[in-house]
Amino acid sequence: MTRRFDFLVIGSGIAGISFALKASKYGKVAILCKTTLGESNTSYAQGGIASVTNEQDSFEKHIQDTLIAGDGHCNEEVVKKVVTEAPSQIKELVEWGIEFDKDENGQFDLHREGGHSDHRILHHKDNTGFEIQQGLIRRLEKEPNIEIFEHHFAIEILTQHHLGKYVTHHTQGVECYGAYVLDQHTNNIHTFLSKVTLMATGGIGGVYSTTTNPDVATGDGIAMVYRARGIVKDMEFVQFHPTALYHPGDRPSFLITEAIRGYGAVLRTKKGKEFMHKYDVRGSLAPRDIVARAIDNEMKTHGHDFVYLDVTNKDPEETKLHFPNIYKKCLEYGIDITKDYIPVSPTQHYLCGGIVVDMNAKSSIDRLYAAGECSCTGLHGANRLASNSLIEAIVYADAAVKDAIKHIDKLEFNESIPDWNDEGTSLPEEMVLITQSFREVEQIMSTYVGIVRSNLRLKRAMSRLEILYRETENLFNKSVVSREICELRNVISIAYIIIKHAIARKESRGLHFTADYPKRLGKDI
Repeated sequence: MTRRFDFLVIGSGIAGISFALKASKYGKVAILCKTTLGESNTSYAQGGIASVTNEQDSFEKHIQDTLIAGDGHCNEEVVKKVVTEAPSQIKELVEWGIEFDKDENGQFDLHREGGHSDHRILHHKDNTGFEIQQGLIRRLEKEPNIEIFEHHFAIEILTQHHLGKYVTHHTQGVECYGAYVLDQHTNNIHTFLSKVTLMATGGIGGVYSTTTNPDVATGDGIAMVYRARGIVKDMEFVQFHPTALYHPGDRPSFLITEAIRGYGAVLRTKKGKEFMHKYDVRGSLAPRDIVARAIDNEMKTHGHDFVYLDVTNKDPEETKLHFPNIYKKCLEYGIDITKDYIPVSPTQHYLCGGIVVDMNAKSSIDRLYAAGECSCTGLHGANRLASNSLIEAIVYADAAVKDAIKHIDKLEFNESIPDWNDEGTSLPEEMVLITQSFREVEQIMSTYVGIVRSNLRLKRAMSRLEILYRETENLFNKSVVSREICELRNVISIAYIIIKHAIARKESRGLHFTADYPKRLGKDI
């Protein structure tokens, strides 16, 4: 079956839905959801969304904080764009019915997080992302021009390759005509033709054994674009959140928001000793890369699996008011955060690299835009400043719509795209092979491509991964397409690109720290 839409949105987080809401005024929109509309990285974002909204703060301060966190690798023009456009996007979110906490004077109750020089984090309790996601979904219900396809999985984007035309890597002129999409209820593969496609597939947490990301985060969009010869960069910059609740077996790991350190929580060793001032004058409010490496070093030095986060110095009732979900979750495990230390450890959280886009969110493939965590705008550089991701996503979704509508009337559907060909394939004999390969990828990446890397570790990771790649490609070519085999292909592709980019960077910068090149080069590369 072939379906036709003016705009095809792959992903249903803040980037995908905000784009769809705005694009629906100019044509028919389809949103593809891998599972359900509410399951996205956005829903799991606790801390908040960064924007200058008070007189004491300034654009220049927010810009400088972002540049400092990015460790010399940010695109300054992009930083200025996101920071200066943030207030108007916040205003629009509020107009859409999304609520942010306010103080007794009716002003936004702003948090401060690590790396920020002022209070500028808008939030809704400690589940800001969930509030935004639900608010956007409520707004979707009012838009008749948007069709939602839950449990529909994008297998590949459609380009000249599907017309039998070979395009060499990074050649200009590649176009996107839509996507092949698996209906997970019927196992049928449909052709979705589009004039414009937005990739908004979120993160890559499924590549690692512990992550704060939901299970849907397997880097699908980046992998699809890479296979289609699109440009991907900065994949070595994988952010590990310093403070996920230590509870082995949980997936995703429960995030203890950075806002709790901005609120006054202190990191301590298992013996109760404060340690962050040994690593940075900002102490527990240092940027995430510094805090994560400090915790990692303390754990390795003392042979411990976790450190403690101490918020017992704050007023108990105020703590429960500000962080009700963290209080409730920890209490389920017998931890009263107003009295007890919280066991925490670093876990994979965010990717700063991804699909390269310009300031209009256009990728290197014509008619294909990207926004949100799967994109690489240049905002985050080598290390994302806390709470900059949600605002980046909505600013770039807005930019994508504004650019796309300039061209939409001149574009046509490519009716030459053939149906998906599955001749000669059969159901895989043993699903356990896919499951086991998935676990092997996670183990390889967590062991060798984590917070601290080395040439030897990266080389070993690559050699192990090459075996899995050959086995998986062979299985994919012989098997009936399933979400499981596609996700496995994607995580192997993502792992390969991360390792490839990490090997190429002969320095330590931001989130990429290698024991063989511990110093940062004087200039950006």
